[in-house]
Amino acid sequence: MIRILGIDPGSRFTGYGLIDTDGQRARYVTSGCLRVNGDSLPEKLGLIFSELTTLISEHKPVQLAIENVFMHRNADSALKLGQARGAAICAGVTSQLPVAEYAPREIKQAVVGKGSADKQQVQHMVRVLLNLSETPQADAADALAIALCHSYQQQAIERVSAAQKLRRGRLR
Repeated sequence: MIRILGIDPGSRFTGYGLIDTDGQRARYVTSGCLRVNGDSLPEKLGLIFSELTTLISEHKPVQLAIENVFMHRNADSALKLGQARGAAICAGVTSQLPVAEYAPREIKQAVVGKGSADKQQVQHMVRVLLNLSETPQADAADALAIALCHSYQQQAIERVSAAQKLRRGRLR
């Protein structure tokens, strides 16, 4: 089993979700939402970094997956989101975790089967896929979806690699 930490970054709320996966099944570990309080942006970014560093230390994931920045209509919001992502990525990198990044459409496609899925659809599928008794909060569900997306991508890479090795063996 490998443990994956999914992060849905935000300058007000940062969602996190941890799953264990053996490549075939995913099991829910924990999830939640960091309320990013502070008077200044540097304080908020420091909080994201320190809280995620603590979370990584406690739960010991071996991989981190995070959502890419997408362009908002408001450039200021996109910049703040990018900075929150940077703080989260730094927490992972300083903890020596490999970091994978996924586009929002890619995550929704992997989990829901539709890149234009809405938040409720993502929440529903995360609940079903992880066999949860309750629907997780939206930011936590997004973070769990990111972790699931990464798990699926890792599975696909392993299958392709195995098929290539098999093919090379036949060609000799």
